[in-house]
Amino acid sequence: MKMVAPWTRFCSNSRCLCCHVGTGTILLGVWYLILNAVVLLIVLSALADPDHYHFSSSELGGDFEFMDDANMCIATAISVLMTLICAMATYGAYKQRAAWIIPFFCYQIFDFALNTLVAVTILVSPNSIQEYIRQLPPDFPYKDDIMSVNPTCLVLIILLFISIILAFKGYLISCVWNCYQYINGRNSSDVLVYVTSNDTTVLLPPYDDATVNSATKEPPPLYVSA
Repeated sequence: MKMVAPWTRFCSNSRCLCCHVGTGTILLGVWYLILNAVVLLIVLSALADPDHYHFSSSELGGDFEFMDDANMCIATAISVLMTLICAMATYGAYKQRAAWIIPFFCYQIFDFALNTLVAVTILVSPNSIQEYIRQLPPDFPYKDDIMSVNPTCLVLIILLFISIILAFKGYLISCVWNCYQYINGRNSSDVLVYVTSNDTTVLLPPYDDATVNSATKEPPPLYVSA
């Protein structure tokens, strides 16, 4: 017989790809941190030299300015916020602080909901894809090739691509959530202990409670995790 803490059993069964959920969350946070840092650098470069990154409405094929002051300020604020959220998630997973992971988890849920909304929009209104492609600039790469594809096949291809992305994002969400639960269980002051044998599993009370309840008897032996 051996005694095993619940978070130890959870640790042995939870993985993020080929890593433990804690390591996987750290790697995921670092990856998002790098991406958002690059985006932030690009936005700051555009602010420093707006003429170099300026696109006219004729170049974009629309009636709006892409790099105006309002859009640049919004992009900068979002990039800074995302960089901070990713840094918090990385720090929280590394230092075993579950509360720091929550903002990143909420961002994942929001991102998943937006992608799901895009998939539903395409499914409900498949003609919107063709309209969107027509609004692209004339020199957009492979625009004519995309327009020549059968609309039904194009919709199916896009939906398949989005479904794969949603499945992967859902898996990453579950990894981050498992990491949050793992850290909470590990940091809990009242850790339950299981005694396992070949065919049975017995839940033992916390050691302090067992000592108080059996004050008149010989105290139980110390719990040692295997």
